Amino acid sequence: MRLTGSGTARADRLFAAVTRGAGGFVVVLVLLVAGFLAVKAAPALRVDRVNFLTSRTWDVAGHRFGIVDMLWATVTVSAVAMVIALPLAVGVALFITQYAPRRLARPVAHVVDLLAAIPSIVYGIWGILVLAPLLRPVQDALGSAHWIPLFGNEGYSTGTIFDGGVVLAVMILPIITAVARDVFERTPVAHLEAARALGATRWETIRLTVLPHGRSGIVSGAMLGLGRALGETVALYLILSKPPAGPFSPSLFAGGETFASKIASNAAEFSTPTQTGAYLAAGLVLFALTFVVNAVARWIARRGDAA
Repeated sequence: MRLTGSGTARADRLFAAVTRGAGGFVVVLVLLVAGFLAVKAAPALRVDRVNFLTSRTWDVAGHRFGIVDMLWATVTVSAVAMVIALPLAVGVALFITQYAPRRLARPVAHVVDLLAAIPSIVYGIWGILVLAPLLRPVQDALGSAHWIPLFGNEGYSTGTIFDGGVVLAVMILPIITAVARDVFERTPVAHLEAARALGATRWETIRLTVLPHGRSGIVSGAMLGLGRALGETVALYLILSKPPAGPFSPSLFAGGETFASKIASNAAEFSTPTQTGAYLAAGLVLFALTFVVNAVARWIARRGDAA
């Protein structure tokens, strides 16, 4: 059946209205979540606003809500994950798109994609029972450079920020790989053929053509992976050891609590508006961090597409 001109215009208007409504719904949903966190966090911030961003002391009963330790653990464990995952993901993406024969590239890509489907709790159990003991020799080797504050020996055998970062690296690897693989596959064939015609080796072709073309995709994929790492809860809740009270230690081989793991492990303390607000204030900071990271990733991706 052919649509008349008026029928087509009506369908177009309806479709446009539906899409605008869907987009508006997402925006409203994000604003509602941010508003909920801000309103619920207000009682705690009124009580201890001065120390919130500057203190290490987190004592709900004493109305002390310093988030410095949680902020440090969240950022550091995510940074460790990025340092490990980013070069691995780019290497895997290059292997799949540039080196592997088609019959091998497809199964490898499927295996990498399957990593994203493994539940966080499985990663957490695997990390604390299997991976953390295997990483102990690496920790001991790096600990020999104990004069570097990040590698100071804090006496933890497992459950360190380093352990959590390695597990997070495995978890975000498929995200970065998928984005990098997609942009590498979009490298213009004419550019590749031109490089080969000039006598460039495969590595020179990758270095001069594929990587520059995929730079924005690599960065945006990395930022998306970072956003995923910042918000991870269950795996880090199982892996990280709770640090004892004492002086601040910047070591990767100490325990720690991220925003997400701290909130998850203390949900039973959501008993009064002030106590609940303290944890939701921490959640608001985490929300802002992940929102900014994802916004930057989208901005970089748009710049790359425009170029």
